[in-house]
Amino acid sequence: MSFMPTLAALSLPDLLAGAALFLSWIAIGWFIEHPPARHPSVSQLMQAYRREWMREFVTRQPRIFDATIVDSLRQGTSFLASACMIAIGGGVALIGNGEQLRGIADDLALGPEPLLVWQGKMLIVVLFVTNAMLKFIWAHRLFGYCAILMGSVPNDVDSPVAYARAAQAAEINILAARSFNRGLRSVYFALGSLGWLLGPFALLVTTSATLYLTWRREFASQSRSILLNAEGHDA
Repeated sequence: MSFMPTLAALSLPDLLAGAALFLSWIAIGWFIEHPPARHPSVSQLMQAYRREWMREFVTRQPRIFDATIVDSLRQGTSFLASACMIAIGGGVALIGNGEQLRGIADDLALGPEPLLVWQGKMLIVVLFVTNAMLKFIWAHRLFGYCAILMGSVPNDVDSPVAYARAAQAAEINILAARSFNRGLRSVYFALGSLGWLLGPFALLVTTSATLYLTWRREFASQSRSILLNAEGHDA
């Protein structure tokens, strides 16, 4: 399937709605990772806790608890990466089976658009899920790096490299969490992009809902208020 003919077959409302989808995805990602100093996102707040975790890790004995946490984080990323692979397989199979895709469109009374358009819309969903899978895989590997760095932290608290190694582990942990969060956002927008199957105006609605949901969880959620209170700030 060629991409350029698909673009040519899309209507102007479809093109505008698609542009709004991608701009919203990029904008909310940047805003979450670069929030105003006086209104940090949950992701930014968690960075401080991850650094504090590694400082506490230096003096904690035994360190089995910390290893269990990292293992849990790796299992979560592995599960989501596997789920994305299954979703990609289903999406590609649907794109490749034009008659089945046309049958779904007819059953839902989605209009007389060319098959190429339906395939292009499904391809956008697959691309979002593919990006999510790659982010989850990278996060899984980074959490592995973090575990190795944690293993290299000396048991001797007075060692000159103990806190330096712990700080390195914290920064790798933060990078892994950032990649994981980017993967989650891609999953959110993959689900939002399914609205395109119902038309450009439906896509605008689902994109707006996804944008609001993502913003609320990072900037107006109850969990954020709890984190701020624990930090000694006002919610």
